[in-house]
This record gives sequence, C-alpha cells and structure tokens, in this order.
Amino acid sequence: MVIKSLKLKDYRNYDLLDLNLDTKTNILYGDNAQGKTNILEALYLSGTTKSHRGAKDRDLIRLGFDESHIETTIEKRGIEYQIDLHLKRNSPKGIAVNKIPIRKAVELFGIVHFVFFSPEDLNIIKEGPAGRRRFVDLELSQLDKVYLSNLSNYNRIINQRNSLLKEIAYHESLIETLDIWDIQLIEYGTKIIERRKKFIAQVNDIISEIHYNLTGGKEKVSLYYEASVGELSLEQAVKKYKERDLKFKSTSVGPHRDDIGFQVSDLDIRRFGSQGQQRTAALSLKMSEIELVRMVTGDTPVLLLDDVLSELDKNRQNYLLESIHDIQTVITCTGLEEFVNHRFSINKVFYVKNGSVVEKSK
Repeated sequence: MVIKSLKLKDYRNYDLLDLNLDTKTNILYGDNAQGKTNILEALYLSGTTKSHRGAKDRDLIRLGFDESHIETTIEKRGIEYQIDLHLKRNSPKGIAVNKIPIRKAVELFGIVHFVFFSPEDLNIIKEGPAGRRRFVDLELSQLDKVYLSNLSNYNRIINQRNSLLKEIAYHESLIETLDIWDIQLIEYGTKIIERRKKFIAQVNDIISEIHYNLTGGKEKVSLYYEASVGELSLEQAVKKYKERDLKFKSTSVGPHRDDIGFQVSDLDIRRFGSQGQQRTAALSLKMSEIELVRMVTGDTPVLLLDDVLSELDKNRQNYLLESIHDIQTVITCTGLEEFVNHRFSINKVFYVKNGSVVEKSK
C-alpha cells in the first residue's frame, strides 16, 4: 500500500498544494514552522479522520476561510482509492471514497494504515497514562472497526454517566436511572479491556526481539495491561465504587482510567527507568506497531516520521533507518545532513517554505 498523491486546499498554512510522493522514501526539509508537519497531519487525517495533534476541524482550516479540502490518492493491491475530506468550520466534515460519500468515519478505516512517529512519542513512557491509552486506541481503531465502534459507544456512555452523577447531586430521584448507564458501561467497557489485552499480547510477541536488538542484547522489555479495577471484574468494580462516584461526581473505574505498564527485568521503567531506557522502549514500541500492522493486515503501513531523527543517537537512528527500507516513508527534518551522513536511499526530496513545497534534485 502506498500514497500516490496529496492535494490540499485552504488547509492550515496551505492555499493550494499538489504533492506526488515516491513509493519509498520522501524527505520534507526546511526551517521550523513552515508547514512540514501539516503535510503529515493531513495524510494521517485522510486515513483516520483525526489529527494526530488532537486538533479540531475548525483549527485545521486556513485562517479567514470556512472550508478546507484534502484529497489523497492511494494504491492498495493494485486498486486505486481517492479519499476526499471536506472540513467545515461550522458543521461536521464530509468524507468520500472514490467520489462516493460515506456516512460514518468507521467506513474509511482499513483502507490505509499510518504509523505516526513524532518526538512527543519518545516521551510516551515517562509521561502520564492518557498518552499510552491514546496510543492503543489510535492503533486499534485503525486495525479493528468493532473496537472503534465499542470505544465510541463507551466514550459517549462515560460522558452521559458523568453528567448524570453531577445532576444527581441536585435531583436525588435521578439515581434510579444510573443503572441504565452502568449496564452499558460494563458491556462496552469489558469488550474494550479484552481487546486491549489481546493487543498488548500481540505487541509483546514483537517488541521483545526489537528491544533486545536495539540494546545490543542487554535488555528485554515486556508490556502488561494495568486495569483500574485491579483483580475485580468491571461489573464488580462499578458496583463497589458506586458511592465514591456519586460523592466525587465522576466515573472512577473503567478503561478510561487504565494504563499500560513497561517492564525491563523487574523494573517498572515508567517510574524508575532512565531516560535512555524509556526512549529506547518508546522506539521499540513504534517499530512494533509497524510489524503488527503487517501481521494483522498482510500489508505494509505508511510511516510518517516527524523530525524524530534529531532526537535519537546515531545507533538508534541507524537501527530505525535500516528497518524501514521496504516501506513508504515520509520524513520531515530541518536539514539533509542527517541523511547525507547515512548511506540511506532517498527517492524524493521536497523543500518546504511558508506553505510552499518545491521538489529538489537529490
């Protein structure tokens, strides 16, 4: 699977862009704040309908305009797909595949798979659990439409339940309706936890060898699922902590409170690992994501590397670059020196300045 082209109209700092990508390695270079990351964001958006930065649609539209258009052409197993996204400032986005509108974003998932790697991802282990949950949710949503549907339902239920918990403080009779939301929370939450545990098991099968090689045979890392319910079932936990939820007007247990643990030997490296250990494990995790997509879909993802190489030492740079030679990659950087210093095949080079992209000779 490869991205053939990307067209933008009134997106971020681009008025018009028509970009034809190579099937292997594409370099976008230029100073900071010129629009390199915006291109990666638009690509990711075309496969997931979401910004990797968590931005809202209205924030993606060029200043002073009401609409933005993204057109991405993809070739997958000899079949070409055109994905169109119309972003609107005051109404929901429109999505079409091969000119045919689709009603739900879930219909888009599975056509293209992206692995996005930014400097922030290197901090996924040392920072809070929200980022680790988001990593799992974003990847599983691309791989499993049922998971995406369950997650959407669960998030809706949590919002409704939390609103109800606040209202009960003023209208005690509403407590009778709490069980309705609890039943649904347990149903969808249990499915989410089970699928996340399966995902962690799949990643564990891959990450151990990658991490072992990255550390020169010195370390092996393993992941584990850390549920907020402890040894209880979600149903038992919801019942047990019902009074606490009423007191604090918030749902205290469930997959929205869970975490992913990272262990080297017997050490929890989230809390006690060195920065080097945490960054190496984060790199191993992203590389495992690539292999998992291959394993689950039988196809290669498109790798989006956003100024990551400058954050890695030479050994980690080399390992990463040697591992991605056979997949389509779009890389942003401020200069070409880091690639000149590597014997690394570059197929297309683009210079980005102030929302303008010019292809350069290699």
